[in-house]
Amino acid sequence: MKKIITLLVLVFGLHSMIAQTTTSSIKGTVKSSETESLPGATVLAIHIPTGSKYSSLSNEDGRYNMLNMRVGGPYKVIITFIGFQTQEFNDVFLELGKPFNLNVILKDESQQLSEVKITGSKNKVFQSGKTGAETTIGRRELSALPTISRSADDFTRLEPSASGGSFGGRNNKYNNYSLNGAVFNNPFGLDAATPGGQTGSQPISLDAIDQIQVATAPYDVTLSGFTGASVNAVTKSGTNEFHGTAYAFYRNQDLTGNKVKGEKIFVPSLEQTQAGFSIGGPIVKNKLFFFANYEIDQRSDLGSNFVANDGNGTTDVNESRVLATDLIHVSTELGKLGYNTGAYQGFTHNSNSNKGIIKFDWNINDNHKLAFIYNFLDASKDKPAHPTAILRRGPDANTLQFQNSGYQINNQISSFLVELNSKFSETVSNKLQAGYTHFNDFRNPFSTPAPVINITKDGSPYIIAGHEPFSINNKLDQKVIQITNNLNIVKGNHIFTAGFSFEKFSFKNSFNLKGYGFDVFGSTDMAGFDANIASGYYATAIADAQATYDTKNKLPDGSNGGWNLAELNVGQLAFYAQDEWNINDNFKLIYGLRADKPLYFNTSKLIQKFIDTDNSEGYVPNIEYYNPNDGSVKKFDSTKLPGNALLWSPRLGFNWDVNGDKTTQLRGGTGIFTGKLPFVWIGNQVGGTDPFFYEVVDEKFKFPQVWRTSIGVDHKFENNFIVTVDMSYNKDINGVHIQNWGLKKPTSTLVGADNRAIYGDSDYGVWTDYGFPARTNGYVLTNTNKGSAFNTSVKVQKTFDNGLFASLAYNYLKSKDVNSIEAEITGDAFSFNPALGNVNDAVLANSKYGDTHRFIGVASKVWKYGNDKWATTVSTFFEYAQGGRFNYTYGGDINNDGASGNDLIYIPTTAQISTMIFTGPNQGAAFDKFISQDSYLSGRRGQYAERYGALSPWRGKWDLKLMQDYNFKPSSSSNKKNTIQLSLDVLNLGNLLNSDWGLVQVPTSVQPIGVSVDPTTKIPTYTFSGTQTKTFNYDASLLSRWQAQFGIRYIF
Repeated sequence: MKKIITLLVLVFGLHSMIAQTTTSSIKGTVKSSETESLPGATVLAIHIPTGSKYSSLSNEDGRYNMLNMRVGGPYKVIITFIGFQTQEFNDVFLELGKPFNLNVILKDESQQLSEVKITGSKNKVFQSGKTGAETTIGRRELSALPTISRSADDFTRLEPSASGGSFGGRNNKYNNYSLNGAVFNNPFGLDAATPGGQTGSQPISLDAIDQIQVATAPYDVTLSGFTGASVNAVTKSGTNEFHGTAYAFYRNQDLTGNKVKGEKIFVPSLEQTQAGFSIGGPIVKNKLFFFANYEIDQRSDLGSNFVANDGNGTTDVNESRVLATDLIHVSTELGKLGYNTGAYQGFTHNSNSNKGIIKFDWNINDNHKLAFIYNFLDASKDKPAHPTAILRRGPDANTLQFQNSGYQINNQISSFLVELNSKFSETVSNKLQAGYTHFNDFRNPFSTPAPVINITKDGSPYIIAGHEPFSINNKLDQKVIQITNNLNIVKGNHIFTAGFSFEKFSFKNSFNLKGYGFDVFGSTDMAGFDANIASGYYATAIADAQATYDTKNKLPDGSNGGWNLAELNVGQLAFYAQDEWNINDNFKLIYGLRADKPLYFNTSKLIQKFIDTDNSEGYVPNIEYYNPNDGSVKKFDSTKLPGNALLWSPRLGFNWDVNGDKTTQLRGGTGIFTGKLPFVWIGNQVGGTDPFFYEVVDEKFKFPQVWRTSIGVDHKFENNFIVTVDMSYNKDINGVHIQNWGLKKPTSTLVGADNRAIYGDSDYGVWTDYGFPARTNGYVLTNTNKGSAFNTSVKVQKTFDNGLFASLAYNYLKSKDVNSIEAEITGDAFSFNPALGNVNDAVLANSKYGDTHRFIGVASKVWKYGNDKWATTVSTFFEYAQGGRFNYTYGGDINNDGASGNDLIYIPTTAQISTMIFTGPNQGAAFDKFISQDSYLSGRRGQYAERYGALSPWRGKWDLKLMQDYNFKPSSSSNKKNTIQLSLDVLNLGNLLNSDWGLVQVPTSVQPIGVSVDPTTKIPTYTFSGTQTKTFNYDASLLSRWQAQFGIRYIF
């Protein structure tokens, strides 16, 4: 068996992927006194639930290391040495990725020795030897803290720098999510960073997770693939006893708030049921174990939280500006053409998911342990048309859309993983992982074949009808292969690690944005809509769309005349080595070097295959573009991909137990982190050959890299309060930026108070290959080094003698970037990046992501009574934060860069407003009044708005969970305890107590003023409706209102 395992390691060790932590370890020294080491002492750790054994012999320095150990516990640790008393330590618990330091002094046989119980081993702030900031969430938090979605996001928010899925002010798509150490991102990156995120589903049941770790500054070179945070979850395993649970959770609209700021609102319908079971136990005691979980989630919601405006002159909290009469008119006229728009309000959206996991753990022998894991997800969700891509669609206070303009998204996932942990000698151990994941994502549009119909009012989107623009035969097939191998060698007070890594991502994407015509890029107002009805334009467009559907559906995707199919193969190969040097018992130094090499495999040939196929995109390689750096002319070749030179990541970290008594710990480090990016940004080059909307990656583009430096200190006071302070600074080395190389530098100037540089007729390219002049657009994915983030947090925590655990933390963030990138399509990422002057310049400004200030608190307490037959748990979480950065931009293209909605507004003085031209009377006075009531705008009169310069008001939220347990024996002869558990989760409890509390305020409109520019005189004309009188309104969705969920669980 050992020869077979050794052969496997040698074979697979040649190809391996980026490793993430799945295990823990116990390390320390064995001495006979404070100074005399005991070489050759035997250290044995027994995982009590499974009987799994791990052992080590102390070396010449008395130092021992037991690596790749199963997380959790309890463990019994036994230390023996001839002539000395055997010493036992019980109730040792191990946390994910955190070494447990256990230094032992043995006494000779003549001395009395009693069993030693490790106290407080579940809180190893000073046991882990960590270097950077990290948060570990264990079973206690996962079972006790409030959650309704049963999402990992409800627990990763315990990391002080968290804000939604963002950590430390970084785009959440720059995080690396892993499950049992294997990559578990949404690699193509459409809409969501996590698998199943498009359907709002959790890919793994919360009941299957044992621990979650969020690491924002780990200096271990085996951790990579992120420039944000590493988020790793480890699933549960079976033990020597059969244990299981069956559970169900339910809520509906009656368990949600119906008032906002004292005003009764329309409460959307809601019903959600989550139910499942878990079971685990032995197949062969002490040898082979299993764990399985299956869960369903069924939910129905109202399709929109906003209702149409009834025209009575009073706007309610969740009432849109869109008139019901206009919606009825649009629906009626299209209905006469045989097209059904669906309802504009009162319709229902459904979400459904089924997920499961099965895990086998095999103790081959004491030195070799194998795990096999399979998990799946089958989820769907009804959704409205995409809210922002190309233009804003709502549904919100500004814009409404019809039911049939939406679609159903489907996420199907199957994943396999094998992990082998081996110990070859007292000094050599190894971890091998191999995994395969298949993602199948596809859309079912609600609309019959039809054009996209975008109707505007006062320069901004108003009514959305017709087909969802991104759901025309939209399919995505993703396959991920990953293999990992880490070899550890212990020598003296050093632990050397060497590894290789390999990942391959294969994508097949059918995306047909222009499948039913070019209306997706255009818009019209109500008068234009009526004109298109009268002229027969829409009748023809609907008939043409149906004909296209009928023709292309008869052909395979990617064939001549069929639907588009873009194929992409990318990956990453890495080599790394590091030394963890325990200089003495109190000081650990970890340093290493990592090299990552991007891989593009045969993607260049696949691009040529796409170009050679008769599809909707076209390709004109002789168009001239302009390098923004020097103005030189550039012709792009879509088959030429970026270079793949090695990206180096040196790192250094340390941990110093200042006094040697685990009361004050100083830690920190510095290094370079190489991440990945949503591969759709590179995939745009494959399918983005259309000369009207050309997308390409700069030949010099490099995968994202940041330089990160942090310092932290932990101090334990005599009253057992633990205070932690962390500070970190990130600097982009290879940040991501988007430019339009169809533009030159702007040479024209706007006339008036707003005298910004604008693009004249000679400031952009023109091509005529199709027989008519067309404006040049070349959206280029490139790099910048200007982004940065400073982050500092303070945390206080204590476990009180009565069992109460409490924690309070504050985080401050200042994050800046050049482009916060809110889109999957490269051209959208450019168009959505607010700008001023030369829009291709890399201008450093506030990032969209993260909260500037954030306070969080956690408390949990269990009361046991009735001879432990009854137990009541009360847990709470609160958050008080200010973030939600937003922009003020014009509705319209004031600078003539070809993008509507990305131009930061000029904030005029009262005197300057009198010189501005408006489309109607009193609009100037109304605009002046609006500016005066806005604290941000009124403070910047005579200046331009900053990118993400405006901040939303503070928001606060208080969540509560109550659990009542009844414990009993199933029979008089049984030694096992079964439990019936009732639970109540209440989110935003403050809003339940007072409808003025817990509210979220959102901008009424981020495009408050419309604009058009006379192409000859360069004089702008503005439109301000006057209906917008205040900056913010109260969000009437469940973000502001309280909501509750009942649960029942049987534990055996």
